[in-house]
Amino acid sequence: MGKQKKVPVSQNESITRGQSKSIKKTSGSTSEKSTIKNQQPLDWAKLNPKTEHYEFLGPIGAFTMVIFLPILVITFAFGCDNTGYNPIHRLYAFTSDIVEGKFSWEMFVSLVTSWKPWSIVWVIGFLAQIITYSIALPGEMVQGTKLRDGTRLTYKLNALQAAQTAFMISMISHRSQGLATPIWVYDNFGHLAVATVIIAYVVSIAVYIKSFIGGPRLLALGGNTGNILYDFMIGRELNPRIGNFDLKFIIELRPGLLGWLVVDVCMMLKQYASLGRVTNSMGLVVAFHAIYILDALYNEVSILTTMDITTDGFGFMLAFGNLCWVPMMYSLQTRYLADFPLDLNVLHVIVVVSLEVLGYYIFRSANSQKDTFRTNPNDDSVKDLKYIQTKTGSRLITSGWWGKARHINYLGDWIMSVAWCLPCGFDSVIPYFYCIYFAILLIHRERRDDDKCRKKYGEDWEKYCSIVKYRIIPYVY
Repeated sequence: MGKQKKVPVSQNESITRGQSKSIKKTSGSTSEKSTIKNQQPLDWAKLNPKTEHYEFLGPIGAFTMVIFLPILVITFAFGCDNTGYNPIHRLYAFTSDIVEGKFSWEMFVSLVTSWKPWSIVWVIGFLAQIITYSIALPGEMVQGTKLRDGTRLTYKLNALQAAQTAFMISMISHRSQGLATPIWVYDNFGHLAVATVIIAYVVSIAVYIKSFIGGPRLLALGGNTGNILYDFMIGRELNPRIGNFDLKFIIELRPGLLGWLVVDVCMMLKQYASLGRVTNSMGLVVAFHAIYILDALYNEVSILTTMDITTDGFGFMLAFGNLCWVPMMYSLQTRYLADFPLDLNVLHVIVVVSLEVLGYYIFRSANSQKDTFRTNPNDDSVKDLKYIQTKTGSRLITSGWWGKARHINYLGDWIMSVAWCLPCGFDSVIPYFYCIYFAILLIHRERRDDDKCRKKYGEDWEKYCSIVKYRIIPYVY
């Protein structure tokens, strides 16, 4: 969930953040789909075959994600504060009270009535800004990858402009309020988390219902099982749109990453309000996150060939991941440092910065090398790279960065995640939730990609794997 920090499909099936040249550019028209001359009537039954294979443990996994992931977010939101970061212990204690009969309807009613509805107005206002700027601001028009029906959708790239505008307008409108807004965000973080959960459910339900309304539409190959819960979770429609407004494309990157950055900045300002200064640990974490987020927004075109856009439908998994999970869970380190300020010694700073630089170097160098190979294979930096020419026409790189591991960029991504957690010190394991979760996510995504490529390339993929033996970490995994 969530990223992008967006995780790509494979070295030859997608472009990761920082790669922008291999998507076809358009000019003038912003039509939803490129036209195909003399096209025969589409066989929608053939284009949308019934899904026979479950992922994520099928309906049981879907139930777990739809019910328990929101509970986890709310647990972390209300269970972490300046009295201690023990969310799982607090959830266990609360559950035990219910099991032992200490639960009462009065307590339940008090929990519901104590929620502050103003928080959902705040979140909706934030989302409205992002959507308004995304629609109104100019941007480069590009076409995505070719779909199964032979068309290409057109997208407007202006995520960075929308972010700049949103932050500038917010700074101007809040300048007379001082630090009131960031302190309000800190004080009401749990209520904001509940608001994002509600909005994620509403969006998910809406796009699921929309997938049945109107004429035939292209469905995700993995989201047409007929099982309501599973299809709701994984996403039924591939590219739900309202006119030219692509819901998945906008939600995939902008609200999650910008919400994450907003929370980070608010936590930093809360620390400043409490201490009269910002600790070096907080400064490093916010800087690392900001670089990562702005890099993703600048290279927005890269998501057009990721698994999230090309393969997965738009359902609860992506809606919840980007509207709730990313801003609420990825900001855990800055929340912790706002509650428990920490100044790092020189050695600690050197280690953290070195890991960040190393991770970013691997991540960016690998992606740049792949991008150059895809767009200009005669460039001096990549002309000597070895590769396998597959029967599908794709080329699988077997040397350079991509000869070391099939997802070497994942390694750089994960190293950066460790650098983001280390500034929190070692008094609590909770700030390290992100790098632990992210390792599981990357391994799972790599396995999904391997299965997809094995089906697509067949013997060529087997040959490729015999040459590039390691999945993510050279000589280890």
